[in-house]
Amino acid sequence: MSPSARKLLGLVVLLAGLGVYALLAMRLAVAVLPENLIVQTLFYLVAGTAWVLPARPLVRWMQSGDAKS
Repeated sequence: MSPSARKLLGLVVLLAGLGVYALLAMRLAVAVLPENLIVQTLFYLVAGTAWVLPARPLVRWMQSGDAKS
């Protein structure tokens, strides 16, 4: 797979996955969190940065094969 096709596919998967993740995080927050501003803020801070963990391998895959040996 060419580097451009790999990056395009990775971008599409990343954007779709991030959209689904955001919707699930919001749904979980509405269903579970109490009406407490501090708890909600902490949840959104953690949920807002937790998407990086599953995205890291995808970004590495997108970048692999760029350097010519």
